[in-house]
Amino acid sequence: MMAVGGGVGVGGSSRSVACCAVLLAVAVLFSAPATTEAYDSLDPNGNITIKWDIMQWTPDGYVAVVTMFNYQQFRHIQAPGWQLGWTWAKKEVIWSMVGAQTTEQGDCSKFKGNTPHCCKKDPTIVDLLPGTPYNMQIANCCKAGVINTFNQDPANAASSFQISVGLAGTTNKTVKVPKNFTLKAPGPGYTCGRAMIVRPTKFFTQDGRRATQALMTWNVTCTYSQFLAQKTPTCCVSLSSFYNDTIVNCPTCSCGCQNNGTRPGSCVNENSPYLQSAIDGPGKWTGQPLVQCTSHMCPIRIHWHVKLNYKEYWRVKITITNFNYRMNYTQWNLVVQHPNFDNITQLFSFNYKPLTPYGGRISK
Repeated sequence: MMAVGGGVGVGGSSRSVACCAVLLAVAVLFSAPATTEAYDSLDPNGNITIKWDIMQWTPDGYVAVVTMFNYQQFRHIQAPGWQLGWTWAKKEVIWSMVGAQTTEQGDCSKFKGNTPHCCKKDPTIVDLLPGTPYNMQIANCCKAGVINTFNQDPANAASSFQISVGLAGTTNKTVKVPKNFTLKAPGPGYTCGRAMIVRPTKFFTQDGRRATQALMTWNVTCTYSQFLAQKTPTCCVSLSSFYNDTIVNCPTCSCGCQNNGTRPGSCVNENSPYLQSAIDGPGKWTGQPLVQCTSHMCPIRIHWHVKLNYKEYWRVKITITNFNYRMNYTQWNLVVQHPNFDNITQLFSFNYKPLTPYGGRISK
């Protein structure tokens, strides 16, 4: 169980506004849009861009560097990290990789002598782990698939690997771009567009006096939707205040209901003797939550406590509790909408950055 508390002091608010605004924010976060296209209303321009740069031609294909850039404002890709997939346009194979690997080799029985790294029509790529030998690394690789956002951590907002492709074209007129790109980070939620051929990427030397460029470049843009990631909410908000002994708990079944009769193992009691085996069992790294049995059944609970409420200012304490036994949220962010967050005077335990010039949000 993890609980994190922080305080926020904001000027110019009344008691009723402080509580009602939080309920409004929850409504914005949890109300589903009319369509299911990948779109995040709190970060409408955020995306993950995949850049594919062909660096050299080989006798039967090419060598490329693939880089993923996280241009989202607050959504990191956390452990166990990203999984990138696509479908080859022809009969391409992957001869070798540096900085990443495929999850399966596939059927390479038709090859004599040198065996490709992967022969699957639709390979799935994962990052290598920290501590990988240097001869298997390239820049921005080997972070276990973790990518932070450019908005918060530019130095760790990209992930790269090198791939040697065979049975492909050997000129920019005969190469066919892959199709059906997919991105899991680590679960669903991202929708990727078509690969678009763009101007070749330029690379500058450290002194900036010489530029080289890729032989061919294409980009793929992937956008996120919380409602594609999971049909039910993943967190709920409870409320309390200094002037009232009553706590407004998360509504019952906010993120689902206990249903061990038809879905055994959907939750685990904190004092259960089977807790450790459930944590270590199948699905530990699949992104499938294993939550503590509660009335709300949410992996995350956010508690908003009004500590002070004066005419000049009000102050709240926010506590975040993790009920998901299979996930450590070490790079968590909390996004909150409130009409008074453009007038924050003091902040404790949190780092704060507004996402738009017209409203404020809190982030870790």
